[in-house]
Amino acid sequence: MHPAYSVIVFTTFSGAGYGLLTCMALFGMTGGVPADRWFGVAGFVLALGMITGGLLSSTFHLGHPERAWRALSQWRSSWLSREGVLALFTYLPALLLAYWWIILGSLDGAANLFAMMTIVFSVMTVVATGMIYASLRTIRAWFNPNTVRVYLAFALWTGSLWFNMLAHFFGVHSPWIGVFMVIAGVVALFFKRKYWIFIDSHPTWVPPESALGLPDAGPVRQLDPPNTQENYVQKEMGYQVARTHAFSLRRTAFFCYFLIPWGVALITIEHEPWIRYTGAVVAVIVGMAGTMVERWLFFAEAKHTANLYYGADSS
Repeated sequence: MHPAYSVIVFTTFSGAGYGLLTCMALFGMTGGVPADRWFGVAGFVLALGMITGGLLSSTFHLGHPERAWRALSQWRSSWLSREGVLALFTYLPALLLAYWWIILGSLDGAANLFAMMTIVFSVMTVVATGMIYASLRTIRAWFNPNTVRVYLAFALWTGSLWFNMLAHFFGVHSPWIGVFMVIAGVVALFFKRKYWIFIDSHPTWVPPESALGLPDAGPVRQLDPPNTQENYVQKEMGYQVARTHAFSLRRTAFFCYFLIPWGVALITIEHEPWIRYTGAVVAVIVGMAGTMVERWLFFAEAKHTANLYYGADSS
């Protein structure tokens, strides 16, 4: 699929926003961080800002962005619509939790309920985002369980990087935050590795013979293409990325989304304040950049089965 930068930005930053929101709610609910007012302000503004910015950027990929609101009415059958509805519902418990945290300075009582609701709706929204792609049977690279797992793992991983940075800057960091971040990074690496292994070992969803309407004819090849110039399907859903180029980008993504931020954040946990702050910021910047490379590959390596009809060797 042709990578759309608006969707890459949307999935990267909204995922990080929901991950940060989950971390705020989880550690606030369990007493892992105090109800520090300015820490709460920074955390919720960043999380909700990334979520809102990501959602707005996704509308730029639409032919008529002004009609985006109409998608909310199709929640019974569309994962895109469900994602939008869940995203809106997430604001309510998140803002109520922010009110208890920032204005009332308390994380007890009703704040625990709002924290649990925030976590549940954040997870459900990210699942819905992943299911937009995982539900498409015609794209083999997406139609597998690893797609949703990768979206969830990366949301938690990038969110934990932001949470780790804020905890350092506001003096509320604890060993448990470091442990959580380390585990989140390993989980993201594990599921992304499984995803790449899957798409490399399952490149074809249906054989070209089936796409050409000749399922029993044995191996077939086209003598002439069905059209004289590329159409919309070929341009948007038949994006070609060279194998060597994809390998190079995968390696770059691995170093940037995981190895560098994971190593830097881990090593600088117990150092001098200025080293911790610098390391935490570097981890966030490099981790987000690496995640955008990973997202670009997620779209670029996915090909629609319809391309078999136009002469592609695999889907």
